[in-house]
Amino acid sequence: MTLAVFSLLRPFWLLAIVAIAILAVRLYRRRNRIGDWESVIDPDLMAAMRALGRVETSPRHSANHLPLLAAALTALALTGPALERRDALSFRNLDGVIFVMDVSPSMTGSALWPATVTMGRVGVNALSTKPGALIVYAGDAYLAAPLTADTRNLGFTMTLLNDETVPDTGTRPALGLSRAAELLREARILAGDVVLMTDGAGLGPEALAQAAEIADIGGRLSVVYAPTERARETGEMRAQAETLASLGGGRLYELNEANALAADLSNDATSRLEQQSYQLLVWRDFGRYLLLLALLPALGFFRRQSA
Repeated sequence: MTLAVFSLLRPFWLLAIVAIAILAVRLYRRRNRIGDWESVIDPDLMAAMRALGRVETSPRHSANHLPLLAAALTALALTGPALERRDALSFRNLDGVIFVMDVSPSMTGSALWPATVTMGRVGVNALSTKPGALIVYAGDAYLAAPLTADTRNLGFTMTLLNDETVPDTGTRPALGLSRAAELLREARILAGDVVLMTDGAGLGPEALAQAAEIADIGGRLSVVYAPTERARETGEMRAQAETLASLGGGRLYELNEANALAADLSNDATSRLEQQSYQLLVWRDFGRYLLLLALLPALGFFRRQSA
């Protein structure tokens, strides 16, 4: 176990520990004082009363500090000290990335196609233990690779794509996004990413509807935009791709932003799941055990007082 996997789920409770520590210091400094009596009683009389044992200047029992100890342990428990569950990242239904690639001739025949494939392979290599899948589309959409942790073969599959991969003519990204949403539901992925790699062709109301559906089921749709010759001729495809990414809760990546894509996809599932109240799936909270430990000093509250 290393500090790299240790975290506090509710660190704001550390402020309570600081307040308890300040209170403890104040009480410690006042342990031999009896309040304002020292300012109004003659010093000689006070010394005589101390000698006769009429003045109690220190706590009779060390157990008087037990409430502060119990409060400190309770506040520490509420901070949520936790260790990351490394095995949680291997759960298939926890987090995953689905790549949806346009393999129509306008993409595969473009001079930017090698850069697009490289972008996809960089994203695949950044997945680490997260499963990935590949969907290809042109006039129709097909599942080229199901969700798998074998990212090496997934990246190799991308290099084999060409204009003959999908025999159906046309460009219908809505079908690819529909298959991605279906795969998210079937795999019960809680915080999945969908990465659409396109030049913006075919993006319309149907694709926007699929982007909204992906966001509704907890996914996040991002777009890798390739400004192919067809995209430059139209001039409006980049704006449509940006709108699609915004609606899907993701962002738009240019082909020269491979490092940004890899950084976003390589983030631990923890950060995504915390925002969606799934953090207990990836963190083991030890706060409950500290609460049990806080009961030990609390037992001192029930001690029998001597007559």
